[in-house]
Formats: sequence, structure tokens, C-alpha cells
Amino acid sequence: MKISFSIYSSWRLRSLRRIAQPAQWPKSLCLVLLFVFALAGPLAAAATDDVPSYIATEKGLNRFALSANGKSAPIYVSADDYPGVARVAKHLQADIKQVTNAEPQLTVGKKAPKAKEIVLVGTLGKSPLIDKLVRDKKLDVAGIAGRWETSLIQVVEKPMRGVDRALVIVGSDKRGTIYGMYDLSEEIGVSPWYWWADVPVKQKQNVYVLPGRHTEGEPAIKYRGFFINDEAPALSGWSQEKFGGFNHKFYDKVFELLLRMKGNYLWPAMWGNAIYDDDSLSAPLADEYGVVLGTSHHEPLTRAHDEWRRYGKGAWNYNTNKENLQEFWRKGMERMGTNESIVTIGMRGDGDEPMSEGSNIALLEQIVADQRQIIADVTGKPASETPQIWALYKEVQDYYDRGMRVPDDVTLLLADDNWGNIRKLPKPGEKQHSGGYGIYYHYDYVGGPRNYKWLNTNPIPRVWEQMHMAHKYGADRIWIVNVGDIKPMEFPLEFFMDYAWNPDKWPAERLQEYTVTWAEEQFGSQYAQPIAEILATYSKYNGRRKPELISPETYSLTNYREAERVVEEYNQLVEKAEKIYQEMPAGYKDAFYQLVLFPAKASANLNELHITTGKNHLYAKQNRAAANDMAAKVRELFEKDQALMKYYNEELADGKWSHMMDQTHISYTYWQQPEKDVMPTVKLVNVASGAKMGVAVEGSDTWWPREKGQAELPEFTPFGQQTHYIELFNQGKDPFTYKVQSGAPWLNVSSMQGTVEKEQRLLISVDWQKAPTGVQQVPITITGPNNTTVKVQAVINNPVDLKPGVVKGFVESNGYVSMEAAHYTRAVDRGTIEWQLIPDLGKTMSAMSPFPVTAETQQPGGDSPRLEYRMHLLNAGEVKVHAYLSPTLNFNASEGLKFAVSIDDAEPQIINMHKEDSEGAWNKWVADNINIQTSTHKIDKPGEHVLRFWMVDPGVVLQKIVVDTGGLEPSYLGPPESYYQPEKANQ
Repeated sequence: MKISFSIYSSWRLRSLRRIAQPAQWPKSLCLVLLFVFALAGPLAAAATDDVPSYIATEKGLNRFALSANGKSAPIYVSADDYPGVARVAKHLQADIKQVTNAEPQLTVGKKAPKAKEIVLVGTLGKSPLIDKLVRDKKLDVAGIAGRWETSLIQVVEKPMRGVDRALVIVGSDKRGTIYGMYDLSEEIGVSPWYWWADVPVKQKQNVYVLPGRHTEGEPAIKYRGFFINDEAPALSGWSQEKFGGFNHKFYDKVFELLLRMKGNYLWPAMWGNAIYDDDSLSAPLADEYGVVLGTSHHEPLTRAHDEWRRYGKGAWNYNTNKENLQEFWRKGMERMGTNESIVTIGMRGDGDEPMSEGSNIALLEQIVADQRQIIADVTGKPASETPQIWALYKEVQDYYDRGMRVPDDVTLLLADDNWGNIRKLPKPGEKQHSGGYGIYYHYDYVGGPRNYKWLNTNPIPRVWEQMHMAHKYGADRIWIVNVGDIKPMEFPLEFFMDYAWNPDKWPAERLQEYTVTWAEEQFGSQYAQPIAEILATYSKYNGRRKPELISPETYSLTNYREAERVVEEYNQLVEKAEKIYQEMPAGYKDAFYQLVLFPAKASANLNELHITTGKNHLYAKQNRAAANDMAAKVRELFEKDQALMKYYNEELADGKWSHMMDQTHISYTYWQQPEKDVMPTVKLVNVASGAKMGVAVEGSDTWWPREKGQAELPEFTPFGQQTHYIELFNQGKDPFTYKVQSGAPWLNVSSMQGTVEKEQRLLISVDWQKAPTGVQQVPITITGPNNTTVKVQAVINNPVDLKPGVVKGFVESNGYVSMEAAHYTRAVDRGTIEWQLIPDLGKTMSAMSPFPVTAETQQPGGDSPRLEYRMHLLNAGEVKVHAYLSPTLNFNASEGLKFAVSIDDAEPQIINMHKEDSEGAWNKWVADNINIQTSTHKIDKPGEHVLRFWMVDPGVVLQKIVVDTGGLEPSYLGPPESYYQPEKANQ
């Protein structure tokens, strides 16, 4: 098992992903650092990315005074440089003023202003002053020259006559220079989300830049960006109110956000919108900024879908309307001009639908050939010199799998299944495709089995696992993510962009650290840790099942107290968030509400709303008087939901985000969103006069004395849940008294007598110090009004030879053993293959998966890679093993991803997690966000056994194992983890 060390440094933020080059640090400091790293040994090597920020607030040796004593150093940009560089220099000027309250002078011209200290900003080959510094060997650009989007920030002594010191921000190209300026802004305290999420700027009286060379290197993924999609009603309503629509004023904010996150690629809003056609200033502005514009997977040759509605002639059918379509596309290419773009080629049906049944590969290949001829004709150069993508989205991938091909220079944009599971990846070792491969990923989607558009439901460990796989399989040309309305995807969006820049900086074991770092960047260090926990936890909970898919039936109301636990977990999260909100400075409250409190609070309320509706339905079935109280609570929770949306839209940040929470999310009946949210249907009961006792027990939805069969509690063992409940409820209006008699002195009841107005829960427990060994059945007799008597049986299983605290591993209780994947007894690695913990990936805990993800298929058995789980079973016989797997798809186009399971020395059973390859199976996998695969095994005798989970294929992600020995009950999350005593530590 690989052991990875990581150090969480309190050093500031972006330092965690920076490469420091201390070429000009004082010699004495270098010697000290060498000594420190020598002492640190392997740990230092494991944390070489954790270098200090290059910003300080106190004067020091050779530090550059960006702003000190109320005065900021002037900024100079050559008039020969790109206009976008000058534009962003104005942002840097404004950022420095926001931080220090001292606005620097900005000069864009032929000659730099006179100053002892000056900030020089420029692009190699475009800034004569920067180029002269290079020629004079005062600035070494060997690490950035000729590279893609690379920047260098360096303090240069005596750069020119009359200047003592310069802070040089130089880029290998336009975006490199822009990224350098935005990086400096972020380092001094301006979050990329200062405008889009109202994150306060961290003010400082003095700001100094440390000596040395500071660079983030070259991005691993060439094009990195997002897709504004499904933008109605929220973003469309907001943009119309605040900007007059999706015009250049709106896109100015989008372009800035994208570049501050070091992205470069955008698919603009497209449903009823067209960036080129809606405002003639938008596309030129993108080009000035250096934003690479594209169009989505079904919008060829830069023409937005809505433009065909506006200007198209005839049908969107290449067989019958070829000339009009070609002319339509030609005008798109002519309009693009020299703007930096990636041109989408290919064709889908009108409105992002599949092509007609009569479509064939020959026709589609002819469409691509004709489109490329248009590209060549309009640009006057070979089509291969214009970047292009062909998106293998939905049925288009089927065409590819059946043999359709495009020219080698075209980037193949692979896609997920719209639910965060990548469908296809390049095969390791296959012939290199010169156009490369990309990934189109989803944080938001409109379609089956249901839309999900309202809140963030994308825990970053799952995003990491899928995009790590994409990177390792060579899909590194383009990464683009569908973010819907941009808000409220702030956190996962920035993670996507940061991870795309340098995936190797963020291995699985540093994901928690990333979250803390991000929280600190937005809110400072005081609350970073608890805020990170809330961010990670609410997205994990929302990732269990999309809010739009939650229903009164989702979580079990009777088994494992599942529904109660879900409500309690969410509400504990809200309680933590509310506490921080009350304590934090007023200036941070709007940002905290948007990024942390609101999503936690709204998600918690929605889950409780549906669970309470479920309780209302159950109580009505049992004719409880409390059913009407549950109905009232449903109304209260629904009104709370609407109030939360109203506050976000109308009061938060003085109404800045009006309409951003217009998205409906409650009343779904099929895949498409409802027109408005409607309170869930509740049931009322007619409560009769007098008093009538009903009794319900944990694990059953029926009630007694109506039910003729015996009431029985779930089994008690020293290794299972230590209390089970009996609920007494009233079916009448008048209170009643009750008495309880336990059939054994060691079987405890929380209340032996009392009065019930509507309902009361009795907790039953066992005094294990006094309980006899073996299996006992003990009656609990409850007497209520009119001498109504109900007898509940409690089964107690106290094994003779198993003692808590002594036995190691897992122990069966109540007919099952539930084991979290991370709690293995032993992980067996072989050769280069090792088992990797992916922290916090999963519905209940963390996950395990074999690495590297490109490893070859293994034959299970012998000493091949496996996870071992030690467990104690109380009975012999047939058992079923349920493996809870992340819903990873068959990305390598094999028969399906496989793993194997065995118990003790039995032959491993190889299981294909994609054996049932149907739309119905896929719908269930993605709706439930789990793929449960089951195998059957024979246990010869009770006692200790070892379950082995064998690697066969890479990419299989194990979250949990449940062994059903005959007592497993239905639930959404599976039963809570069984009693578990580790050996010493996982090995």
C-alpha cells in the first residue's frame, strides 16, 4: 500500500501550486533553506510544492515595494503590446487600489514613466522594454520563452537608467502576461470571485514582492474553460435585469472571471442566445482579452443554434437542404475572421437532438469534409491550420465506435454521460492522434433521468477521480465543463480550472487541503477549516442524489433510521454554518451566504421537506393523529424554501443576484422541470374523539394491534445498534396513559409508564453485563387505554465467544455486515499496481481503487492485487455480497469493467459491473449515484472469515461492501457500518 505524505502549510494559498525559482534570493537564505530541506528529508521532497507566497506585508532585504506608506509603484505597459494586456493592467491597477487604498499610476505608451521603483508588464516580442532587458541579460526568460501561456514575476535590480528596482511581469504570450497580472492580484488578496460572489478584498497597508523568480509554469491542459448552458430562467433573468441581456457588458464579467481562474476557453450562452449576433461587441472583446471562443457540441462553424431559427432557410437537414446549410455555415466562418477560436464541426439534429434514423456514417463524413472545405475557403489556408473539435457526444460516439473518422488534426472531444461519468477515453499506447483528445464534462444538465440545475451537486473527489483518469489516458487538449448559470458552481468550477492547470499538484490525498486552501482564500484563515468541512460535506450529501430527484420515498423511514440520520446530518451542517455566519465580520456575510450557508441551508430544508412528506404519508397510513402535524410541517418547510429563494433574489447583496434562484427544484414529475414549485401533496386524517393506542416498531411500516402478526424489533447484539425503538401513537384526540413491562430485568425501556398526547418513542436497550449468552427472545408488553395490550418481541443474540473490544475486524449483527471500503484489513499491492484511498469519495465515506488507472487487466487469485476484509459471521449458509461501486462507465470499450470477490480460499468470482448494459440500468446507476453488484457465496461455518475484493480492471471504484446473511433491509444508502475494530492500522 502506497503511503503518501502531505503537509498542510499555513503559507498563503496559491503557493500550494507554484514553482519557486530562488535564483536571486540572498545566498545566506539559500544556505539556510538547503539545510532545512536536508533535515526534512523525504517529507520535504513530498511537499516541494508548498513554498511561501511571494507577497509580504513588511519591508525586507531586496523586497519590491508594490505599495508602501500610502504610495503604490507605477505600472507601465508598452503601447506596442496587446490591447488585452493594457485592459487587464487596468484591472491590476484597480486591484492594488482596492487592497492598499493607494492607486498606482498606469502608463500605456512608448516610454516608461520616471520612478525609482516601477512595475513593468509586457509580453515577449511585444514589449520593446522587456525585450531589451532580455537582450541585456538582466531578465532570464529561458523558463518561459516559446512556452504556452507561461508567466514570470521577478524583481530585477537596476533594470535601466534611473530605476533602482523593477517588478517585471512577463508572459510568453498574451495570456501568459494576463495570467501573471491576475496571479499577482490574487496573491495580494483579490479572489477571482471578488465580483461574482462578493468575496471581500483583503486590505493591506503595505505590500512587498519577495525577490526571486515566481512562475506557475505551463498548463497541462492546453484549453481550459466552461460552458454557460441551460441558462434560463436564472442567468437569463439576471443578465436581462442587470445588463440588458447577454451582451458585451455581461461577457466582460465572464471573460474576466475565466482569465482570473487561468482559463482560456468559453462556450457562451446558447439557448435563445448567440454571442456574435446578439451584440457585435462581444466577440471582439473576447479576442481582445485572449478568450478563445467556441460553440457547443451541436453548433457547427461558430453558428449558434438560435441563429438557424433567426436566419435559417428550410429544414436542418443536410440531405435536403445542403446549399442553405453551407451558406449559413460560411457566413459564420466569415464573421469569425481572425478571432482566436476553436471551430466545432459535425452535425446533430436540430435542437441538440440525434440525427434522423436515415443518417449514416458516409453522410456525416461528407458533412465534415464539406465543412472543412468551407473553413479552408474562408480562411485562405489549409483547414488543418484552424483548430477544430468533433464532439463525441451521445449518439455521435456511436458513429465513432462504428468506424466514422475525421481528419487527424481535429481534436476529438470525448464526453461524459451528462452525469459526471466519462464514456470513453483513448486507449493507452494507441497511435497518437495529432489533434489530441479533450473532455466535455457536466456540473449541470437538462435531460433524463432528470434535470439538475439548482445547486452544486458535484463533490470534488468524484470530479478528481474522473478527470485524473482523463489526464492519465491522454485526454489533455481541451477540458470544458458545463456550469449552467455559473453560480452556484463557484467552488467546483475553480477546482476544475486549477486541476486542469496542473493535475499533478493535486493528488487525491491533497483534496481536503485544496478545499481548506480555497476556503482560506475567500474568507481568511480563522474559519478556513470548518468552512472547508461544510463545503465538502454539503456537496457530498447533495451528490448522494440530485435535489431534483429527491422524493418522499428516497430514504427509508423505518430501516436503520436512515431518513432521520439524513435530516440530522444536514441540520448539523446548517448549525455549523449559521454559527460561523453570526461570528464572521459583516463584510464577509454576503459571500459566505452565497458560497456556504445558502447551499447548505437550502439543501437541508429540501431534504427535510421530502422526508417530512414521507412521514406524513406513513402516519396517515397508520391513522396517527400526528399525521396532520406532519402536514403542517411540510407547509412550513415549503414556505421556508420559498423564503430562502426570495432572500437570495431580492435581499442578498442588495438584490445584486436577482433571479439567480428562479430555478424550480421541487415539483418534478418526469425529466423536465416544472413551471413552478408546488408544495408536495400531503394527507390529512380525521381524528376521532377519545383515545386509541397504536404501536409501531423500528424496521416496520405497519402498526399494532391492527396487524395480526407478531411485532418484533430488529435483533440486538453487542456489535450492532445499541438501541431500537417502539413508538406509541394516538389515533384519537384525547391523551392516554400507558404502562410497559419488560420480560427480563436486563432488557431496559427508556420509559416504563407515561402519557401520550400524540406520540412517544420508547428506546429499548440491553444491559450486556447481565444478559445471558446465546439467543433469547424477550417480550415487552405495552398496555394502553381500554386495556389495549400489544406485545413486542425483542430478540437478543449474545455470542459466547465474541467480545467487543477484543474481536478484530467486522462483526455481523442483525443479518448483515456493512464495511466501508477504506476500512480494509489488508491491501495487497503487486508490482506497479497499488491500492489508492480516494478520501471522501462516496455516499457514506471514502473509496478505494487500484492505481495507476492505466494498469493492465489482472487475473484474480494467488497473490494478485486485492483488498481483504476480516469479518465474523454468526451463522453458516448462503450469503450475498453487495459491492457498492461508483457508477463509472465502460470507458475502454471492453466487455465491461470487472472485479472479483471471494470469501476465504474459494475461487474468486469475476463480476462485470456493466453486464446489464441497458438504459434502465444506467438510469438507476446515475439517479442513485451508485452501481451495486451482487454475488452469492457459501459459508460452511460461523466464525471468522476473510472477504477478498480482487482487482481485475482499473477504473473500478469501491465505496462499500455489504454482506447480507439474511437480514438486510431496503435503504438508499445501505446499512450503517457494522461494528469494526481495526487490527492496528491499515497496512
